[in-house]
Amino acid sequence: MAKNHWHGAANSKRATAYKYGYKSGLELSVSEQIKNTEYPLNYETETLHYIVPERKAKYTPDFVFTKLDGSLMYIETKGRWTSTDRLKMKHVLQSNPGIDIRMVFQAPTQKISKASKTTYEDYAKKLGIKYIGKKTIPEEWLVECIKTGEEPAVIKKFF
Repeated sequence: MAKNHWHGAANSKRATAYKYGYKSGLELSVSEQIKNTEYPLNYETETLHYIVPERKAKYTPDFVFTKLDGSLMYIETKGRWTSTDRLKMKHVLQSNPGIDIRMVFQAPTQKISKASKTTYEDYAKKLGIKYIGKKTIPEEWLVECIKTGEEPAVIKKFF
């Protein structure tokens, strides 16, 4: 009988992640990185609405940062980026034009399927998503955001 890939010693990091309220070891690793910075840790605090043809749906990004200009940056971590997840992301982007969603991939050169030559990073590029494959949020993304206790700059509007 084949072993279930969600169980076993190889996934003890996942079990630890669940213990601390995260869904994956990668989410736990990124949260630890954020905790060791001056930036606030906002894990799954926002819910974005999006429309799948013929039905309304919701998507909750993994991490949320407030940028210096007051807009939001959403960070999604992905070990496996399934076809369902890719379709959901496509609908989220279509339903929320101009949104800043970025991906932290565990393996950006992973093929989206055995039969495809397209990688996770290829698909992210196709959708116009900024991504990284270092398993951590790059510092150049973080410096775009306010730190704990800071306030975003007020954007002046002229009518």
